[in-house]
Amino acid sequence: MKLTTLVAIAATAFGIAAAQAHDGEFSAGRPGDPKKPARTVTVIMQDDANGMRYVPDRIDVKRGEQVRIVIENKGALKHEFTLATMQDNKKHGALMMKFPDMEHDDPNAKSVEPGKSAEILWRFDKTGTFEFACLIPGHYEAGMHGTASVK
Repeated sequence: MKLTTLVAIAATAFGIAAAQAHDGEFSAGRPGDPKKPARTVTVIMQDDANGMRYVPDRIDVKRGEQVRIVIENKGALKHEFTLATMQDNKKHGALMMKFPDMEHDDPNAKSVEPGKSAEILWRFDKTGTFEFACLIPGHYEAGMHGTASVK
């Protein structure tokens, strides 16, 4: 692989991380503290004749609450779960169009293979409506997105 290609990949990866965390801050809150209690919410990823979706596609949270999100892929395809603002997810989705095989194992984003699961431990310290989405090209458009409403 050419050095210019490696530099381009590294710059893109940095740009993706920057889209998700601005100056060390995430747009939808912050990573949780494993030493503190958390409510567990399970979100199922599905893809079948009815489309692509998360079940549930809405999570209601109190400001300051810490939530352990267990993400289970019960579909036949690889999916991802990215928690951010709609604006940040839109930017990240545009990068995913250029690099569709990107893998995520970040505090707010996980790639999950079929039959596998992952977890995100998150502290919702900002109020508003945030989005969780699968940004693999075509998946968002097929219905794979939901909201986290923080009051």
